[in-house]
Amino acid sequence: MTVLVRDLDPHDPRDTEHFAQVRRAAVPFMLCTAESVAFDTAHAHPEAQYRPLVAETPAGEIIGTAQTGLVHDSPLPGQGSLNVYVHPEHRGLGAGSEIVRFAEQRLAKAGATAVYSWVLDEPAYRAFAERRGYRASRPAHFLRLDLANGTLPPLAELPPGVELRPAADFADDPRTLFALDAETVADEPSDVPTEFTDYEHWLSETWRHPLTSHDLTMVALVDGVPAAFTLARTDGGSRYASGMTGTARAFRGRGLAKLAKNASLHRARATGHTEAFTGNDAANEPMLAINNWFGYKISATEVRHVHEL
Repeated sequence: MTVLVRDLDPHDPRDTEHFAQVRRAAVPFMLCTAESVAFDTAHAHPEAQYRPLVAETPAGEIIGTAQTGLVHDSPLPGQGSLNVYVHPEHRGLGAGSEIVRFAEQRLAKAGATAVYSWVLDEPAYRAFAERRGYRASRPAHFLRLDLANGTLPPLAELPPGVELRPAADFADDPRTLFALDAETVADEPSDVPTEFTDYEHWLSETWRHPLTSHDLTMVALVDGVPAAFTLARTDGGSRYASGMTGTARAFRGRGLAKLAKNASLHRARATGHTEAFTGNDAANEPMLAINNWFGYKISATEVRHVHEL
C-alpha cells in the first residue's frame, strides 16, 4: 500500500482529532487531545522547527503520526527529536518506515546531526528502530494509578513553615514557578541536557497549555518560598497526568514533592478523575520510590534510541 506522509494541518479539525486518536491508540498512557495537538503546533518555539507529521492511506485515512523538531533548549547544537506512532490496527503497511524516511531528511536539512526517538520496549518496535540505524540508550517507564478503586495515602500534617497552594494562586505572576521548573528540569536524567531560559515561551508552551490544570497543580512553599511542585494535566475527562514533579536543590530530602503530589492526587480524585498517569526515567530511583508509595504500577516501558545522521 502506498502511504502519503505530509505535514499536519493544525487548522483542520479532522487532522488534529485523527492525530490525537492515533496517539491515544498507540500510547494510551499519554494525554492527547485535538486541542492540545493544535496548541503544541501553534506555540512551539521557532528555533525548534517543530513539525507534526501524519501518514495517510490513499483513501485519506490517517494511520500514523510523528512529532519532529530540534531540541532548541539544549546547550548542545544539532540534537533532533523524532517520535513515531502508528495505529495498532494499521501496522505493517509501511507507514512507520515512510515517516522515518521523510522526517530524517527534513531534520538533516534543519541542521540535526543526531536524532533521538522513544521506542516502546517490545521486540517488534526495537527491531524496527535497529534496522534503521538507531541504537538503544536509556529506558523510561509509563506508570498508572487507579484513582477510582485504589487507596491514596492520607493527607499528612504539614511541617512548620510549610504550606501547600495551587498554581492558580500564582496566576498574576508565575515567574517563581518558572524558576522552580527550570531548576528541576535541569537535573532530570536525560541523554540530552535541557535548560529553561525563556520565560515568555514557558508561559506560552507550559503555563497556558490547554492540558495544564492550575487548580490541580500544587506547590509546596517553605516560609513563603516555592520549594517543590507537581505539574498536573488533564484531558477534560477522567484522565489526569503528572507532567513534572520536582524540588529545588536547597529543599531536597524533606518529602516536599511527596506532599505536593499527594495533595494534587487527592484533589484529582475529588473532582472525578479516575486514572492517573506519570512517566519516570528508569534510573530516577527517588521518584520511582515516591510513585511506588502512591501505588502507581508500571504499565509499559520505552527506550530512548539515537541515530547519528
